[in-house]
Amino acid sequence: MYKKVNTPLTEEIIDQLNAGDLVLLSGEIYTARDEAHKRMIESLKKGRELPFEIKNSIIYYVGPCPPKPGQVVGSCGPTTSGRMDKYTPVLIELGLKGMIGKGYRSKEVIEAMKRYKAVYFTAIGGAGALLAQKVKKAEIVAYEDLGTEAIYKFFVENFPVIVTIDIYGNNLYDIERKKYKTNLKR
Repeated sequence: MYKKVNTPLTEEIIDQLNAGDLVLLSGEIYTARDEAHKRMIESLKKGRELPFEIKNSIIYYVGPCPPKPGQVVGSCGPTTSGRMDKYTPVLIELGLKGMIGKGYRSKEVIEAMKRYKAVYFTAIGGAGALLAQKVKKAEIVAYEDLGTEAIYKFFVENFPVIVTIDIYGNNLYDIERKKYKTNLKR
């Protein structure tokens, strides 16, 4: 059973999300990959503002493919989240409440998530064409010179994700690995 969640994310919303929950996100999310994260952190170091309001936002780690005629975006499957880990704790401290990607997160990111209350969602890799159908509007917000890796604002409807790490540090990857090992012993 899916939990329906509207953005922006608030502490009240994410307090109710647990590792393993299936979620349908609707509302505004932002996209950013490696180079966009690097530029955001460099901007902060220079005393500049970020190109969008980070507080209560979600960043989707994706570089959407160009759209075909009649599409809002092309295929938009998640990229590996770990590549953003060196930048993420700063953004979480500034109020980022959600991230969407695939794969493991570093200890530092998980600790920041617990301290400042943020969640990590996983989108299914290989389902990029299906996920693109859930994007109802897309506009470039910053770093247009990065092409598909520019920061976009997506308006999504019933975008399917799984809570992988919750605000308490419960990690679905660890939970399922333990279940698997227990089942192997039987």
